[in-house]
Amino acid sequence: MLLRLFARLARVRVTVAYAVIVTFVTVVLYALGPQVQDRVIRHVSTNLHNLGHGHIGTLLGSAFVIDAGPIYVWLPGLVCLLAVAELTYRSGLLLATFAAGHIGWLPLSISRATDVGMSYGAAAVLGSLTAAIPRRWRPAWIGWFLAVGVAVVAVGRDFTDVGHVVALALGMLVAKRFRRPEHWTPVRFVLLGVAAAFGYLVLASTDLLIATAAGVAGAVAAESALRTRLRRRSVPRVHAGAVAPESNACEAPSGHRL
Repeated sequence: MLLRLFARLARVRVTVAYAVIVTFVTVVLYALGPQVQDRVIRHVSTNLHNLGHGHIGTLLGSAFVIDAGPIYVWLPGLVCLLAVAELTYRSGLLLATFAAGHIGWLPLSISRATDVGMSYGAAAVLGSLTAAIPRRWRPAWIGWFLAVGVAVVAVGRDFTDVGHVVALALGMLVAKRFRRPEHWTPVRFVLLGVAAAFGYLVLASTDLLIATAAGVAGAVAAESALRTRLRRRSVPRVHAGAVAPESNACEAPSGHRL
């Protein structure tokens, strides 16, 4: 039984390792107090001041220092998101996607802002799941999440929200090279549901009402565009000068059908 458990955990080893490290760091910082927390956050923030002074380690350290409220609120959703991506694409692609979202976005206007956490990487992983969504529902998925991100940016205009949208788009672009999953099990569907809800909360954290309205509008628009496209494909094209096909029915000389 233990061997079976270890075998299952090995399939999501990156997710498990990340969750363990993040939990350890969070508990230690909480025990050391708010002053130490603030000092560590300033030190590992991915801003131009730290990077300009040679603190390249902030690119790695900032992914493990998370300032997003109680860990029991966000860790389960994060684990589900990473786990479903790792089960679908394997560990190497999960790492590459998370890294692309985490370090692929660095606004030049941010010099000393505190910017830590996993949200950029999580947004990229969420975007990468686009390739795993069945083709029939993919337009609604893309329309929903892109509309949510763009609406939040338009309302709040916060650099973090912009970073989420950029990371989400990077994940969607990277996913074009990923293979589709062979099959979906009930466990994976549950993980995907929790992951989608978690990803939505990450993107829409600043204004849930605007984000929800925009998401619904984006999904409906994408579905409408898909239906229109399919309808146009189903309509046969009649070229000018084409001769109408003859009737299959045969007629007797007397005019009565045989």
